Amino acid sequence: MVKFTVRSTLLVFSLLIVIPAMAQTPRQPSLEAQRSAMHRIGFLVGRWAGEARLFPAQGEPVALAQTEDAQYRLDGLILSIEGVGRSEVDGKPTLQAFAIISYDDESGTYRMRAFNDGRFLECEVTLAGDGKGLTWGFTLGQVSTHSRLRVTDKGDWTELTEISIGSSPPRKFMELTVSPKK
Repeated sequence: MVKFTVRSTLLVFSLLIVIPAMAQTPRQPSLEAQRSAMHRIGFLVGRWAGEARLFPAQGEPVALAQTEDAQYRLDGLILSIEGVGRSEVDGKPTLQAFAIISYDDESGTYRMRAFNDGRFLECEVTLAGDGKGLTWGFTLGQVSTHSRLRVTDKGDWTELTEISIGSSPPRKFMELTVSPKK
């Protein structure tokens, strides 16, 4: 006759829970759903050129010659975007950023990881209701940003980023307008 103690009962119960969980295969992402969602932000794909302006907290705005290069990678599963703003005075890079946008089919959200000046951020990206723009932002301590990107009816990529620090109202931090390179 087998005698069950509290300890052996807990062990058997734990094994009955853990073993089936270990046997389950991980969820397979839907590559078709991911590619379909990424196709919806295809309005960004291409090489773009124009201008950007940075608005420092003190002083005059800084004008830049801006380029954006947006390309699908990994057979359409991600979109990489590299932006470079060069000083109009000497042509040296003043603003350099690189971002990767992907789509999580399980949660139904776009995600972005962006890099610039030795820093990176990860955030959710929202597709505009009309399918011609994106919004994103982040908060780090007292600093919050909000960015709106749109492709206009004319076909220009416009972007506006606002920043707020502490309880101060949002102020313009950067704006850009680029057109498809021909």
